Amino acid sequence: MKVRFTPAGRRQFVDAVSYIRCESPVAAAAFRERAEAALRRLESFPESGRVVPEFPDLPYREVILRPYRFFYRIRNSIVWVVAVWHGAQPPDNPRG
Repeated sequence: MKVRFTPAGRRQFVDAVSYIRCESPVAAAAFRERAEAALRRLESFPESGRVVPEFPDLPYREVILRPYRFFYRIRNSIVWVVAVWHGAQPPDNPRG
């Protein structure tokens, strides 16, 4: 299975890393490495993320790397990272 970002998910990930980099380049690099490792695990274990509690009936799952939440969906043997949100940010309906 491959892991890919949607354009919106990629932009949000880059924005998160950029935001952290403003405070600490070292912390930004560490966060990016942790995120990439967690997302690589989804290649072998795509169901390992939890169901999004706010939307249990939708086909989305999440991986939490504090303080960020990575929302994804599995489609056609690809794990699509659709959004990366700060944990303090209430999620919108991923379909909307």
